[in-house]
Amino acid sequence: MPSATYTLFRIAILAEQQVVCSYDGRVRELCPHIIGTNKSGEEVVLAWQFAGQSSGKLPQWRCLRLANVRDARARNGPWHEGGSHRTQQTCVSEIDLDINVHVRKRR
Repeated sequence: MPSATYTLFRIAILAEQQVVCSYDGRVRELCPHIIGTNKSGEEVVLAWQFAGQSSGKLPQWRCLRLANVRDARARNGPWHEGGSHRTQQTCVSEIDLDINVHVRKRR
Protein backbone atom coordinates (compact mmCIF):
# COMPACT_ATOMS: atom_id res chain seq x y z
CA MET A 1 0.00 0.00 0.00
CA PRO A 2 1.47 3.38 -0.98
CA SER A 3 2.39 5.91 1.68
CA ALA A 4 0.34 9.07 2.22
CA THR A 5 3.20 11.09 0.69
CA TYR A 6 3.21 8.85 -2.39
CA THR A 7 -0.54 9.30 -2.77
CA LEU A 8 -0.24 13.09 -2.47
CA PHE A 9 2.47 13.27 -5.16
CA ARG A 10 0.55 10.89 -7.44
CA ILE A 11 -2.61 12.99 -7.21
CA ALA A 12 -0.54 16.14 -7.83
CA ILE A 13 0.82 14.62 -11.06
CA LEU A 14 -2.68 13.75 -12.26
CA ALA A 15 -3.92 17.27 -11.47
CA GLU A 16 -0.71 19.00 -12.68
CA GLN A 17 -0.33 20.65 -9.29
CA GLN A 18 2.80 21.97 -7.63
CA VAL A 19 4.06 20.38 -4.42
CA VAL A 20 5.78 22.27 -1.62
CA CYS A 21 7.69 20.15 0.88
CA SER A 22 10.78 19.88 3.03
CA TYR A 23 13.57 17.57 1.83
CA ASP A 24 17.06 17.29 3.27
CA GLY A 25 16.23 20.22 5.57
CA ARG A 26 15.35 22.54 2.68
CA VAL A 27 11.99 23.84 1.47
CA ARG A 28 11.41 22.73 -2.12
CA GLU A 29 8.86 23.94 -4.67
CA LEU A 30 8.36 21.21 -7.25
CA CYS A 31 6.33 19.93 -10.15
CA PRO A 32 6.38 16.12 -9.95
CA HIS A 33 6.61 14.30 -13.29
CA ILE A 34 7.33 10.60 -12.71
CA ILE A 35 6.52 8.47 -9.65
CA GLY A 36 7.19 4.86 -8.75
CA THR A 37 9.96 2.90 -7.06
CA ASN A 38 13.73 2.75 -7.42
CA LYS A 39 15.90 -0.36 -7.79
CA SER A 40 15.78 -0.83 -4.00
CA GLY A 41 11.97 -0.75 -3.96
CA GLU A 42 11.79 2.68 -2.28
CA GLU A 43 9.06 5.11 -3.30
CA VAL A 44 10.61 7.91 -5.40
CA VAL A 45 9.55 10.82 -7.56
CA LEU A 46 11.34 12.66 -10.35
CA ALA A 47 10.38 16.33 -10.05
CA TRP A 48 11.33 19.66 -11.55
CA GLN A 49 12.39 21.95 -8.70
CA PHE A 50 11.69 25.48 -9.87
CA ALA A 51 12.00 27.39 -6.57
CA GLY A 52 12.76 27.07 -2.90
CA GLN A 53 16.06 26.17 -1.31
CA SER A 54 18.79 24.11 -2.94
CA SER A 55 22.45 23.25 -2.60
CA GLY A 56 22.86 23.96 -6.32
CA LYS A 57 21.45 26.14 -9.06
CA LEU A 58 17.74 26.23 -9.74
CA PRO A 59 15.73 25.19 -11.59
CA GLN A 60 16.79 21.55 -11.96
CA TRP A 61 15.55 17.95 -11.93
CA ARG A 62 15.41 16.28 -8.50
CA CYS A 63 15.04 12.65 -7.52
CA LEU A 64 13.36 12.48 -4.12
CA ARG A 65 13.02 9.42 -1.90
CA LEU A 66 9.53 9.94 -0.55
CA ALA A 67 10.39 8.49 2.87
CA ASN A 68 12.55 11.60 3.38
CA VAL A 69 9.88 14.14 2.34
CA ARG A 70 8.28 16.13 5.15
CA ASP A 71 5.30 18.51 5.32
CA ALA A 72 4.24 17.97 1.69
CA ARG A 73 1.23 19.81 0.36
CA ALA A 74 -0.13 20.26 -3.15
CA ARG A 75 -1.11 23.66 -4.45
CA ASN A 76 -2.40 25.20 -7.64
CA GLY A 77 -0.02 27.29 -9.68
CA PRO A 78 1.76 27.39 -13.03
CA TRP A 79 3.09 24.03 -14.19
CA HIS A 80 6.85 23.96 -14.67
CA GLU A 81 8.97 21.49 -16.58
CA GLY A 82 12.58 21.42 -17.57
CA GLY A 83 14.41 19.94 -20.46
CA SER A 84 13.07 16.63 -21.63
CA HIS A 85 13.24 13.79 -19.14
CA ARG A 86 12.61 11.39 -21.99
CA THR A 87 16.33 10.82 -22.06
CA GLN A 88 17.24 7.92 -19.83
CA GLN A 89 16.48 8.74 -16.23
CA THR A 90 17.75 6.54 -13.42
CA CYS A 91 15.57 7.84 -10.58
CA VAL A 92 12.46 5.72 -11.10
CA SER A 93 13.09 2.14 -12.22
CA GLU A 94 9.48 0.90 -11.85
CA ILE A 95 7.26 3.68 -13.21
CA ASP A 96 3.74 3.89 -11.83
CA LEU A 97 2.80 7.22 -13.41
CA ASP A 98 4.55 9.52 -15.91
CA ILE A 99 2.82 12.82 -16.70
CA ASN A 100 3.84 12.66 -20.37
CA VAL A 101 2.62 9.10 -20.88
CA HIS A 102 -0.38 8.73 -18.58
CA VAL A 103 -1.78 12.26 -18.26
CA ARG A 104 -0.95 14.38 -21.28
CA LYS A 105 -1.48 11.70 -23.91
CA ARG A 106 -5.12 11.38 -22.79
CA ARG A 107 -5.88 14.93 -23.90
